[in-house]
Amino acid sequence: MAYSETKVVLGGLAHIPIIIGFFYLIRRQYSFGAMLRTGKNALSEKVTKATPAKAATPAKAATPAKAATPAKAATPSKASAAKKPHADVPVNTYKPKAPFTGTVTENYSALKEGAIGKVQHITFDLSGGDPDFKYVEGQSCGILAAGEDAKGKPHRPRLYSIASTRYGDNFAGNTLSLCVRQLQYEKDGETINGVCSTYLCNLSPGDKVKISGPVGKEMLLPEEEDSNIIMLATGTGIAPMRAYLRRMFEPTEIEKHQWNFKGKAWLFMGAPKTANLLYDADFEHYKSKFPENLRYTKAISREQNNTKGGRMYIQDRVLEHAEEIFDMIENPKTHIYLCGLKGMEPGIDEAMTTAASAKGLDWSELRPKLRKAGRWHAETY
Repeated sequence: MAYSETKVVLGGLAHIPIIIGFFYLIRRQYSFGAMLRTGKNALSEKVTKATPAKAATPAKAATPAKAATPAKAATPSKASAAKKPHADVPVNTYKPKAPFTGTVTENYSALKEGAIGKVQHITFDLSGGDPDFKYVEGQSCGILAAGEDAKGKPHRPRLYSIASTRYGDNFAGNTLSLCVRQLQYEKDGETINGVCSTYLCNLSPGDKVKISGPVGKEMLLPEEEDSNIIMLATGTGIAPMRAYLRRMFEPTEIEKHQWNFKGKAWLFMGAPKTANLLYDADFEHYKSKFPENLRYTKAISREQNNTKGGRMYIQDRVLEHAEEIFDMIENPKTHIYLCGLKGMEPGIDEAMTTAASAKGLDWSELRPKLRKAGRWHAETY
């Protein structure tokens, strides 16, 4: 049978829908099979990747349920979740209502002749605990003074920064040391002694003491060995700094914990007199042995003058070295630690504000950023 050219063309066009349907059926079968194998719609996934413009059309934007799925994006899988820093640090192993009983092994003056006040270095034996009383550098513990308060109730625990490393002053891992200043003040012509500090300062070897803790993660050292550490301390605020420096530079410590500090450490220490510089001989020894890693700057208020002719305080030393300090702060591996009487904070803030301004920075904005990044650590009392 003969066909005209027009009929042939029309006949061919008539088969196009059938052909399209046939290919669509094949693609659908492929997509369904892939979904069964992988749990994903391979075809739609391919289209989504290849044609991102469609996701930006108004029709899609009107369906926020699909576009806004932050929960899945913010929830990492268990395999990819990063371990939080200091996740293994012990906290509250012993609570105030069920404290550990330690034994005093030594209690001696940490001051030199001619010093002001009374400061004792006190060590406790932690042996025999179940569980063991373990802690790390930068933590604190609670001390429950013997006796009762004016209301006939047991004294509440007072927190003290731990002055020893996790291995203790004897390197055996079973002691804890504190640096305690006896609190004294005048009231109505009478000298008032602090309850817990006086109790601690008057202890003798063999005495039993109730200890809670350890507590705190604010003052912990970074885990990276190449971190830089700036330390600002006054008085017994030197306690955690002593632990840091022993961890970094004490030969037996280095051998035991295999944490080989490679960064820069800079200690600023404030005291009223040279005789009040706590652990000064140890720090000078470390500086002589590790001159490339440790700087030690002192502010002795009653013996030194600042550039204005007034007493030399720790904030004056910060101003003197402002440019170097902020050069270090610009390095993301630098951490700053502040410990001592609460009254030192305004002076440090003022000095840092002035120093930051010289670099074109706003300290009121920079400080919270450093804290959020885990690089500004402060513990004052």
